[in-house]
Amino acid sequence: MWECQDIYHRAMESQRNGFTKKSFILAVDVGTTSVKCHVYDKKATVRGSCTVKIVPLYPETGWVEMDPDTLWKGFVSVVKGAVKDAGVQMGQIEALGISTQRATFTTWDRKTGVPFHNFISWQDLRAADLVKSWNRSCTMKTVHGAMKVLYFLTRQNRYLAASLIVFSTQHVTLRLVWVLTHNKKAWQAVAEGNCCFGTIDTWLLFKLTKGHVHATDYSNASSTGIFDSYQMCWSGFLCSLVSLPLSILPEVHDTSHHFGSTDPCIFGVSIPIMSVMADQQAAMFGECCFDVGDVKVTMGTGTFMNINTGNNPHTSLAGLYPLVGWKIGPEVVYLAEGNSADTGTAIRWAQDLDLFTDVQQTSDMAYSVANSDGVCFVPSFSGLQAPLNDPKACASLMGLKPSTTKCHLVRAILESVAFRNKQLYDIMLRETLIPITKIRVDGGVSSNDFVMQLTADLLGRKVARRKHREMSCLGAAFVAGLGVGFWKSQEELKKLHYDGQTFLPKGSPKGLTNSPSWEYVPVLQSWESALRRSMNWYSKP
Repeated sequence: MWECQDIYHRAMESQRNGFTKKSFILAVDVGTTSVKCHVYDKKATVRGSCTVKIVPLYPETGWVEMDPDTLWKGFVSVVKGAVKDAGVQMGQIEALGISTQRATFTTWDRKTGVPFHNFISWQDLRAADLVKSWNRSCTMKTVHGAMKVLYFLTRQNRYLAASLIVFSTQHVTLRLVWVLTHNKKAWQAVAEGNCCFGTIDTWLLFKLTKGHVHATDYSNASSTGIFDSYQMCWSGFLCSLVSLPLSILPEVHDTSHHFGSTDPCIFGVSIPIMSVMADQQAAMFGECCFDVGDVKVTMGTGTFMNINTGNNPHTSLAGLYPLVGWKIGPEVVYLAEGNSADTGTAIRWAQDLDLFTDVQQTSDMAYSVANSDGVCFVPSFSGLQAPLNDPKACASLMGLKPSTTKCHLVRAILESVAFRNKQLYDIMLRETLIPITKIRVDGGVSSNDFVMQLTADLLGRKVARRKHREMSCLGAAFVAGLGVGFWKSQEELKKLHYDGQTFLPKGSPKGLTNSPSWEYVPVLQSWESALRRSMNWYSKP
């Protein structure tokens, strides 16, 4: 304890002696495959960076986990590494913002902080049978019927949303039910009032504050599937329905909020934690998609397409999910989201098969052949999400011939990414009825020019790609910076946003808008046929 205080006082003395001439914002993004940290200056320029890889654990078929201790050590390591890389003092960091992958969670002992199990990833399928059973149950049919009656009587969208609710493996709800059913230590801790539940952001806050803070923000809470985005609170009805104890859930705060400060033992100084944010919502903020109709597409491990729906949550028939984008003071911004879980996953799989050695080769390989030679790839290692919503779908390659080459296979895989973008965009356009104002794309896969150009062609819209593609980190930094006055307004942030490259759609027949590039219509139809053949593959043990 005395050693910690000594470190803290030495750091404060360093600041008083003139080392702190400039201040910076620190942001960490915990993704599915890596933990990244950037140090930003007033111009939102990255002054220093550090990255460590995350190695997922696959203890059983369909199970995807992460080790909490490894994640914590990686977090501390990248913060120290980025500050060192920037050549600044830790005391010059004015605020910390944290962006995390969503719906990946653990439970732990409230007194000791020891986890009862590894983090269970948003990609994990251990609850797939439970999801299927609940969605087909008489209980759910009764709930749907009752909510339809309430909607008819009240015309409140929250009842319409409840009448359409279906469980998903990507949401926390039934994976947490699975844990509390199968993990005796966790269930015993619940009975004793000593169990904490948290997504990655909540776990990090608990660790950074030495157990003083058990909290999350609205963007992360709304991504769990347990949160009522219409009432802006944990859903007591849903928790009661599936027997989840409300006592284990964290407090929910604004996205821009002083969540506490890091314990000085960790980084040598106490750094205010001024934002925690779900990664896709953070990317939306980083892209400055502040206006209704702004669309952001993040293509990383998965593809996540979000549209700003303003101060109204969207009620979807096709599986788009209503999320809280961010809450800053009285302002609440909602998003509607569709996703495809296996974008980067499919490309890494192809690389592991030695279809190519460097990801940068894939665009040239795809362009080197006129078409995919009839090959169709279904990117469904983790099932198919909206609008198909089939957790039992399998990944598949169809239409192989003796003439099929590596280039044809690579082209088919890249085409599937753009095809899923087209599906999500069409549903979003048809359901929300909101005019699209702009489309911005980020994430590692967005560096692929073939995917970007084909996406523009299929959507019939201009898409913009920034040079700096790590928007989740930038979004968390923006929110944290606004919270301490480092930046003054969203208008100031827009001036810091520079588009890197735009992709314009190639011409289609006159009179056709928002329609696929003409030559791709039969290819898209063949791919949709392949999708249907891949569905419900794992229905039998």
